[in-house]
Amino acid sequence: MLLVTFTGPDGADRLGIQDGTDVVDVAAAAVERGVTAPASLLDVVRGGDLAVLESLADVRGARRPLETVTLRAPLRPGKIVGVGLNYTEHVAESARTLDTDKELPQRPVLFSKPATAVVGPEEPIQHNGDLTAQLDWECELAVVIGKTAKRVSVADAMDHVFGYSIVNDISARDQRRSGQWFFSKGQDSYAPFGPAIRTAGDLADPYALELSLRVNGDVKQKSSTKYMLFKIAELIADISSGMTLEPGDVIATGSPAGVGASFTPQQFLRPGDVVEASIQDIGTLRNPVVDAR
Repeated sequence: MLLVTFTGPDGADRLGIQDGTDVVDVAAAAVERGVTAPASLLDVVRGGDLAVLESLADVRGARRPLETVTLRAPLRPGKIVGVGLNYTEHVAESARTLDTDKELPQRPVLFSKPATAVVGPEEPIQHNGDLTAQLDWECELAVVIGKTAKRVSVADAMDHVFGYSIVNDISARDQRRSGQWFFSKGQDSYAPFGPAIRTAGDLADPYALELSLRVNGDVKQKSSTKYMLFKIAELIADISSGMTLEPGDVIATGSPAGVGASFTPQQFLRPGDVVEASIQDIGTLRNPVVDAR
């Protein structure tokens, strides 16, 4: 299933099932069928009955055209764990343009983004010219944790995955501080997330997904998750060796080549730009860039 969070007529966030160009309002469908259903996508992640949701997907009276609803970020993660340098070609371009190590990492390179960095589809990415002149993009497959993971093995790691989404890992390249990335990557609006979560059981192979990113319609990134250096199970095992992953946490699994800093001359986001990050079988995450000064 493709699950979304959208704003209902009362202004409150509601759980939805995206079916083609429609969204099924789960709360309305549950009332029509006389059943109890999870109230939010986070409730589903924390153990909601997917079978109940599947039974509501065909309630015609609860359907709304996708174009008539406002999608929000699917959920607010407890934490976002970012993975740097997880595609071979991105390692090479980063070494050339961002002064990172040219050798392939032997263990996952990890950093964090706060929950306050999250924005949803169509919400603005804030460009503060007082803080950055190098605002960059990174289209990444997001892994949503569905079951607490603490010191799990590679063999068991995938049992802890609820589903998959998209994170655009926005980065102020000129705000790296002595090699530390937190402020560079953690500012408000630097984690566009969505537009939906595809449940793990509904995705045949997370390593066969095409990724792309466009700025103002021009393709900047185009790759596949098959080129991921550390696979999802390895990432979960490594992170959970010293940090408990909880339901609703998100792992942003790294960017392929084609970030703005890699171009000659370098290309960075400016107010007025529109960024679209797309991943096969999940959707397109679209965000405008606005002047935040």
